[in-house]
Amino acid sequence: MKKFMAIGLSVVMIMGLLTGCGSKKEAEAQPAEETKTFTVGFDAEFPPYGYMDENGEYTGFDLELAQEVCVRNGWELVKQPIDWDAKDMELSSGAIDCIWNGFTINGREDAYTWSVPYVDNSQVFVVAKESGITTFADLSGKTVGVQKDSSALAALEGDGADLAATFADLIQYADYNTGFMDLEMGAIDAIAIDIGVADYQIASRGDAFVKLEEKLATEQYGIGFLLGNDELKNQVEKTLLEMAEDGKFGEVAEKYGLTDSVCLGK
Repeated sequence: MKKFMAIGLSVVMIMGLLTGCGSKKEAEAQPAEETKTFTVGFDAEFPPYGYMDENGEYTGFDLELAQEVCVRNGWELVKQPIDWDAKDMELSSGAIDCIWNGFTINGREDAYTWSVPYVDNSQVFVVAKESGITTFADLSGKTVGVQKDSSALAALEGDGADLAATFADLIQYADYNTGFMDLEMGAIDAIAIDIGVADYQIASRGDAFVKLEEKLATEQYGIGFLLGNDELKNQVEKTLLEMAEDGKFGEVAEKYGLTDSVCLGK
């Protein structure tokens, strides 16, 4: 009888050990909680808001803001350069979480879920300093460049259509860097562009170019989320407003020469 009891106890102990080992393996097999990623879609040819620096790294005003938002929320930032023409497809497919790159609210109010505006922007014309072009009237008969699907193009096709009708030609570029190359070579006479981008390009190319004083249009930048994605918008916006309150937003704006353009923290 004792022999049978001993065998029975041994079986129970072995089963217990097996069960214990199984529980440990199952616990080890459970994946650690994954860090949330925040994927920002941006135009990599749109300095100072988003671009590739001399070290081959993507940076810029908007990307630094996005990085700080991620740091404060414990998220991982994914910087996703996109074809600006395909931005809506990228957003609707879930490939990106938002469009954050000098993105104009005006005229798109109902197409996206927007953050609060954070930059007051204007559209201007840049010309060669010695071109003799100083007013809108001087653009008559001239060849003008603009980026595809940009706010400047929307202005020239909207309220500025009468002005555009006086141009000899309006050439659309995939990015402004290419447009400035043509402006430098004299292939075009002027380029219509966001004022912040114009200031950056002029500063980086010496004193060869100037802005016309008259503005083509005025607008505001915001962060565009998929329509209805209020939860993510609210969290990002809350953090951005905290950054404006504690001075971090202004610090990044100063770094990129945008202190006069931002409308948060003032």
